[in-house]
This record gives sequence, C-alpha cells and structure tokens, in this order.
Amino acid sequence: CVVMADDESQYTIKEGDYVVLKRGDIFKAVQIQPRKKVIFEKQWFFLDNAVGHLYSSTFEIVSGGTLQPQKLRGTESNAKEAGTDNRNIVDDGKSQKLTRDDIETLKEKGLKGQEIIQQLIKNSSTFRGKTEYAQDKYIKKKKKKYENTVTILKPSCRILAMMYHGREPGKICHLRYDTLAQMLTLANIHAGSKVLVFETCAGLVLGAVMERMGGYGSVIQMYPGGGPVRAGVESFGFPANFHDMLHEFPICHVNSLLAGTLDTTAKDPTAGSAAEEKKVKLEKKRKKLAAAADLLKGRDADGLVIASRFHPCPVLMGLLKFLSPSRPFVVYSQYKEPLIECYTKLKEHGGAVSLRLTDTWLRHYQVLPNRTHPLLLMSGGGGYLLSGTTVTMDGAKPAGSQRAEEPAAKRPKLTHTEG
Repeated sequence: CVVMADDESQYTIKEGDYVVLKRGDIFKAVQIQPRKKVIFEKQWFFLDNAVGHLYSSTFEIVSGGTLQPQKLRGTESNAKEAGTDNRNIVDDGKSQKLTRDDIETLKEKGLKGQEIIQQLIKNSSTFRGKTEYAQDKYIKKKKKKYENTVTILKPSCRILAMMYHGREPGKICHLRYDTLAQMLTLANIHAGSKVLVFETCAGLVLGAVMERMGGYGSVIQMYPGGGPVRAGVESFGFPANFHDMLHEFPICHVNSLLAGTLDTTAKDPTAGSAAEEKKVKLEKKRKKLAAAADLLKGRDADGLVIASRFHPCPVLMGLLKFLSPSRPFVVYSQYKEPLIECYTKLKEHGGAVSLRLTDTWLRHYQVLPNRTHPLLLMSGGGGYLLSGTTVTMDGAKPAGSQRAEEPAAKRPKLTHTEG
C-alpha cells in the first residue's frame, strides 16, 4: 500500500514542484509557491488551488486570480445547423452584431469564456451558413481568444524542449526536440553509464541526459567560464538523488588533466584572508573538481554529447581522449560547416569509425476526419548532427612508413632460350 501511495504521489501536484503551464501551443515553466502571482499569456493568477490535483488537469481562471478545476462539457457540435459551402459568405466585418464594448460588458457581468462564445455564435449572421468544418474552426479560434483556461503538466524532456524551442530558441542554439531525441539515441544514453556533456543550451541537454539515465550512473558536465549553467535542469524538478550523479569540470583544465599536471589538492592562496563563508565555498568547489578529475583520469567514459555555441572541433578532439574504445559520441551544431571540419579532422587523425553527418526534417500534420493534411507552416531546420564510434589507435607506425622499410621484392631471373 505504501508503494502504491508513493506511485500516486508522483502524479499529484505538490507545493514546491516545478510544473509547466500550457495553453494551446504556448508553454511556461514555473515553480508552485504559496501566494505567488504567476503571469502567463497576459493573465495573472495563483497556483495554490492546483495543489492536490493530478497533473494534466485543466483549470479555469476565475475572479481574483483563483484556479478552479474545469468542468467537463458536451461538445458544441451536437445538432447544430450547417451550410453546404462558404461561397456566399463575405468577410466584411459586419456579420457580428456584438461590438467590443458589448463583449467587455459581458465579461464584467461575470460570463465565462464558453458563455461568451455562445453569445458570439448567437449574434453572428453568417455562422449557420458556414460549413461544419468552418464552424469548428470558428469555435476553436474564439476559444483561444476568450477561454481563460490553463493546463498544468509534469515537466519532461519533450515538453521543456518544445517550450524552449517555441519561446527562446536562441538560448538552446535552435536545438529542436526531434534532434535532441536523436542525440540521446545516437549517444546510447542509458542508466549506469558514465557520460560527458559539454553544452551551452541552458542545461536542457544536460537535463535530458539525466532524465534518460534515471538517477543511475555518472554525468560529468564540462563547462566554459566561471561556472556551469543549469537553469533548464532545475525546470525538470529532479529528486535529490539525481543530483548526486552530477559532476562538473571546467573545460579550461582539460589539457592539464591530460598532461597529468592538474593539482586538485592546492588551495587558494587568498583563502586565508577571505571570509569564512567564502573559504567554505572554495573548499567545496575544490572537492567537486577533485571528484570529477578522478572520474576522468580513468579515460573510460561511455559516451560524449556536445551541443554548444562554440566551435566544436577543438572541444571534440580534446574530450574524445576520455572515452573508452567502441563508445559513441554525438556533436550538434546549428550550422553544418563546423561539423564538416570536425568530420575531416577525424578522418585525418583517426580514432573514430562510422562517422555520419546528418540533418533532420520535421513536418506536423493535422489529423481530423476528412481534413488530414500537412500544416502550412513548418520548421525550417533542426540543426546538424555528427556521430561516430571511437576505436583504439594502433601504436605502430603508419602503413606508408612500413611499406617504405620493407625490402624490395626480388626480380624473377630471366632465362634465354634458343628457339
């Protein structure tokens, strides 16, 4: 019974949880805090009343910014009159009898979104002459405008990737969600593995790797600058044990670690004069560096994932040395030219096989009765991926020099015969 209760609790909205708000195709990640005003799609409300309900529940926003569970209603298409075609309908803006002021008055009287839509239908002179498909399209458009509803979702890799790609694609280097899914597959991310991640995508790629591993194994985040960026990881709302598997290592110390000159025991000479709190932080940072260095020294990582705004070639060539033989790696770039350079470098240098440079093509379809077709608008590009598998480099001399040192083959002796 205790196990069943724990299973049910993960599907229930709790105070302090990170959630994703959804309305139509718009998403926003927030944390549930008591009496904290949330602004979403030009509306403000409080999330307190959502606590205790199941994820994927839809709520209506009532007066005072309070959330109220949406009641299930019948479909509006029951027994409605429809025309045969739209040839006689003229869109001149005169078909709707209600003015903007009338609609505002209805809102002030306390009418909800569905009731306002019914009034718009009632006062439209052309609605009954439209075809059934056109009527459904009209209702859907008005719902989007007047219904004050919000759906609360549990964060996941796909939902957060769609949110970032729709709202702030520049923050994640225009990484599309289908490309991210391919990266996780090509890098063979699974529980119990040791994975290196170098990314500047607000922590989205790092969070996706951690979610796929399920809290088992080790993830080493290689970061540029003063510290790792993990805004996207927080939005996943991982439990505490997930963070125990996460380590960090600055990319600027990679060369010294490979050369064996990195000293993780040295303390900051200015720490003596610093405040006690700063000394504790520096010591904690030193211990994290030492722990990550110990994981990397074995050079036995199981996978490498790179997705950053920096040129990937020097990063890739440096980090490949930490992978075991016969291990996958994948590099993402918004442009193909840097990956072509990486491909050429790997071919010249060796140490990698099964090299593939690919791009992805994604198209959404509307699937409705008698109206299934591709959407008119689609994503222009989802970036490019370079993937491959590491192999052991032969320590012997190249094949060309071996042939040069081999003795020349003896010429066959010619014998003259009298004919």
